[in-house]
Amino acid sequence: MDNLSLQDFDYTLPDDRIAAFPLPERDASRLLVSESGKITDRSFRDLPSLLPEGATLVFNDTRVIEARIHFQKPTGGIIELFCLEPYQPSEMTTALQSEGPVRWRCLVGGASKWKDGQVLAKQLEVLGESCTLEARLLSKEPDDYIVELRWSGGFPFAEVLHVAGAIPLPPYIRRAAQHSDAERYQTVFARNEGSVAAPTAALHFTEHILQQLEAAGVRRVPVTLNVGAGTFKPVKSETISGHTMHAEHFSVTAATLRALIEAGPIVAVGTTSLRTLESLYWLGVKTATSGSLQTELSQWEAYELDGQMNYRESITVVLRELQKSVMEEVHCRTALLIRPGYQFRSADALITNFHQPRSTLILLVAAFIGGNWRALYDHALEEGYRFLSYGDSSLLWKK
Repeated sequence: MDNLSLQDFDYTLPDDRIAAFPLPERDASRLLVSESGKITDRSFRDLPSLLPEGATLVFNDTRVIEARIHFQKPTGGIIELFCLEPYQPSEMTTALQSEGPVRWRCLVGGASKWKDGQVLAKQLEVLGESCTLEARLLSKEPDDYIVELRWSGGFPFAEVLHVAGAIPLPPYIRRAAQHSDAERYQTVFARNEGSVAAPTAALHFTEHILQQLEAAGVRRVPVTLNVGAGTFKPVKSETISGHTMHAEHFSVTAATLRALIEAGPIVAVGTTSLRTLESLYWLGVKTATSGSLQTELSQWEAYELDGQMNYRESITVVLRELQKSVMEEVHCRTALLIRPGYQFRSADALITNFHQPRSTLILLVAAFIGGNWRALYDHALEEGYRFLSYGDSSLLWKK
């Protein structure tokens, strides 16, 4: 199965089907529903009537940071930094709260024009005070660069980013970020800063929809997974075994663990929420085996572990170990790659947008609903659905 050909998960996506802008109203998007092999066309506003009473929606409450920073060289040339993840300190919250120099993994636009030892500077006004932000290129890595950033004024780095940076729209949205993207490329419940891409399945939700869901007896619980730029990384290998899956940090509170143990049907809002839920299961399995809390999951580990425990048993193990440590939140890192043949333990349904051809997200969808994924995508293309981050939505019930 690890020799799965990516050619089998390719399809033609015309440029004009990629949504370059969001609709004026978040919940005005269309909703394609797939259940028991049947496909129906609905509106996202119908969602509260489509979920059973007692269902639990699991949201990713991460917040996108202003990760793109432009510096102008004295000669007039532009160097663009795309801050991917903190390198030193490596923990996201610590890096964003830091008031001193930080080092980040970055993509660098115009790197060939950035001379060794050259310090780039940008003048800012942060919280009403002047601030100078400086960047120095430290080293080139196989996939990115290590860049040191330092600034004056003793501000938290998050405050500097708010002023210096811009929202990092996905590479397939071929336009500069606009002021409106600062709001529309965030979910209405975005809380924990740290992502460089939005959990786009949740962009359709409004406060009104959330109120209707609550009135319909649908419960809502949060997880936090910091979405990395690797979510857009194309699978260039011919088979999935040749692809290295990006790792992402996630955290889950004890309150959410308790809610998952008691949950009725679970509906994952987005692939990031589903990846978090499934990773939690396997970390529970590892914890039960080792006798101590496990917080790392590698790409293929789930396919090698003994998955005899049910979901509630596994989550109970994680919660018990968390309580032993007198902690209220578990912090983990996952590189789990979900592909056809994977057996899901957590969610009964998935709310998700329409994804790029030959992507790991298509593999996840195919694993969740089976071979019907192609009929679903053919239908969406024929019926004029809008694709990718700012596109329409789907409600997929597990095969």
